[in-house]
Amino acid sequence: MESQQRVRFRIYVEAPIIFILFAAIAIEVGRCEPNSDYNNFNTNASCSFKKYLMTTYFEKYESLLGSNFQDFITYELHSRLCDKLPEDKRLIIRQSVLQHHLIGEGSHRRLSSAIRFDIDPKLVSKLSNKYCEVIFVERLPFGVFADPFELQHLHQRGDVAVFGDTNLELPSFLSNQSVVEVHMKVDLNSLLNHKRGLEILVELPLHARYPRLDESGYSIVEFGDPDLFMHCWLEGKLHNQSRLYIPMTDSDESRIGTAVWRIPCGFKEHAGVVSVVTLISAFLSTLLIVLTSICFSDIKPCKSWKQ
Repeated sequence: MESQQRVRFRIYVEAPIIFILFAAIAIEVGRCEPNSDYNNFNTNASCSFKKYLMTTYFEKYESLLGSNFQDFITYELHSRLCDKLPEDKRLIIRQSVLQHHLIGEGSHRRLSSAIRFDIDPKLVSKLSNKYCEVIFVERLPFGVFADPFELQHLHQRGDVAVFGDTNLELPSFLSNQSVVEVHMKVDLNSLLNHKRGLEILVELPLHARYPRLDESGYSIVEFGDPDLFMHCWLEGKLHNQSRLYIPMTDSDESRIGTAVWRIPCGFKEHAGVVSVVTLISAFLSTLLIVLTSICFSDIKPCKSWKQ
C-alpha cells in the first residue's frame, strides 16, 4: 500500500512539471519558426524608433560629432527601415533650403529656416496614413544654446525637444553642443496640390554663451544646413505597419551658404586692465557698504565721527 501511494504521489507531482517543460519547448519552437507571428512582431519592433530620433542617437553616442551623426544616419537609421526604398531616392522626396539666416541683434537672436520640398505620388499611394511628419533637426554649434521654454510656440505645430547641453549658465568653453528636434504634421494631399512643393518656416530663438577672449574681439559661430526627415507609415495591418524614416535628398539649389554669428568676446590685451579696474571697483564698493552700515547704526565710532 505504501509503495502504491508513493507512486501516485510522484505521478501527481511530476506530471505538472513535465507538462510545463513541454509547453516551454513548444514556445521556443514557435519563437524560432520563421513564419510565426511572434517572429514578425519582433522584426517590426526592431524597425521602430522612439518618439524622437535624437533620443535613439544619444543612447549610443555621447556627443554631437559630425562623424557620429553621419554614421547614425547611414547605418542606424537605414538599417531600421522596414521597407526597401528605390535606388534613386530623389524620386521620393526632394528638399531645398530656401533661406537659413539669423534675425535680430545682440546676444538673443532667431535662426530662421525656410524649406521647400515635394514628394513622389508613387510613395503616397503606398502609405496607410495620408499624414506624415516632417522631422526638422538643427544641430547647434558651440557657443549657442536654445532655451526649451522659449520653444513652446512650436508646440502648436507639433512636438519639439532640446537635447544635449541645456545648462544656460555655462560659458562657451565649458559647454557641449545641443540639438533641437521639431516634428510637424504634413497633409500629403495638400502637398501634392502644390506644383512647386510645400514650404515650411521654422524660427528658433537662440542665445549666445560667454565666449573665450580673442585677439579679434569676436567669436565666429557658423550654422550648417538643418537635417530633414519624413516619418510615414506604410500599408499593412495595425501590428504590421512599417514605420518609414526617409532622409530628404538635397536638390541642386539646396546649398545657400552658412549663417554666421559674430559674438563679441573682448580683447586679450585688455584682460589685465579690466581685471585691475574690476578689483578696485569691488574693493571701493565693499568699503562704502561697510562705512554706510556703521554710520547708520548705533555703533559709537560713527557718533564720534559725527561730533
